[in-house]
Amino acid sequence: MSGGEGQESPAIAVAANAADELYRVRDTYFPQDPAEKISRLQALADAALSIVDSVPPEQRKSPLQRAVYEFLRGKILDVFPDYHKEAEDHLSKAVKLNPSLADAWLCLGNCIWKKGDLPSARNCFSLALSKGANKKILSQLSMLERKMAQGTEDQAQLVEESIKHAKEAVMLDIKDGNSWYNLGNACLTSFFVTGAWDHNKLRQSLKAYQNAEKDETMKSNPDLYFNCATANKYLENYERALHGFESAALKDPSLNAHEEVQKIINLLDKIESSMKGQVRAKRLASLVSSLGEVKLKMHRKATINILVEGLNKAVAMVGKVLIFIKHDNIAPLYYLACDLDQTFFILSVYGLHSDAIKEGDRVTLLEPYKRLIDFSWNGKHYQFKSIRVDFMEQILVNEKAPAPHHAVRAYIHAQHKP
Repeated sequence: MSGGEGQESPAIAVAANAADELYRVRDTYFPQDPAEKISRLQALADAALSIVDSVPPEQRKSPLQRAVYEFLRGKILDVFPDYHKEAEDHLSKAVKLNPSLADAWLCLGNCIWKKGDLPSARNCFSLALSKGANKKILSQLSMLERKMAQGTEDQAQLVEESIKHAKEAVMLDIKDGNSWYNLGNACLTSFFVTGAWDHNKLRQSLKAYQNAEKDETMKSNPDLYFNCATANKYLENYERALHGFESAALKDPSLNAHEEVQKIINLLDKIESSMKGQVRAKRLASLVSSLGEVKLKMHRKATINILVEGLNKAVAMVGKVLIFIKHDNIAPLYYLACDLDQTFFILSVYGLHSDAIKEGDRVTLLEPYKRLIDFSWNGKHYQFKSIRVDFMEQILVNEKAPAPHHAVRAYIHAQHKP
């Protein structure tokens, strides 16, 4: 226990183990009925409090001993999702008795966070860090900064602070799965809140999640699988996303992971349906005839079959938008389009309002990012070509740049239960 005094008494050690077991159950037990979890936590908390109260009075006389006693009582009472004033009172006493007890500062910050007083929670974490670096507190501070960023004008700056603190936690212990998981969440949040739609952030989050999975203790964390699947979904790694959401749903039925699976299936079915309902050849030839008129100054013109998979630098592709594909998610926008060779492809566009591109428009895709989607799921085969647009600067609509008012941000945040 950080900030303790010499060897703990056997009674305190037993009490600390009971508190740790309580939190292990909180973080790994996800029954179908959430009330069942609360009931089990209550029974374990009552038993743990009895163990704490059985510590002999002579073993909680000194300020440091008393601090540990108050800390354990507060920690046990704070295991539930809702704020408990009694927990805050015990934890406040603990840090007054021993300001170096980092674990107590961590619990106090979390407790105050539940109350909704985010600046005071941040102050707790900062005070604890002033006593020395601590990976758990750095991770919680990082998470709190992402929470504080929501809906504020300086949210991009706060998220960058969150990433900085998450990286500091990782550097303290590069094998700690929770620190990697938190860094993944910070990068995933950055992808959305900055409005940049930079999918390098998604790749960074995936790499962090993969490092988190190497830690056996993280295998039971359903949010890790959910958030990793979310990153894969926005990278359009549909098969990996489906597997990830299914794993999350198995580990915690209360997550909306099954809904996410269904959303992806619905999208893929709509894409497949749009590809099957293709325009007649004669009309298609008429629709794409105007594409040859588009003149390019800086880029070499190409069709989708010439493009390599991935990023195609110094190349542009011209297409005709045929169908807007409606689906259940905020972003991206999906369209069925075809190129000058009358080859169909799916166009996915991030960061633009749906009014920016309409059916019948000509789109010029600068340095297009090509994907080949080809996999089977539950006996159904999905196969199509895809072009992804991450930035407004990568697309011209009817030879014009999209208007600034067509830019949008999506406010989506990593799944986490404090």
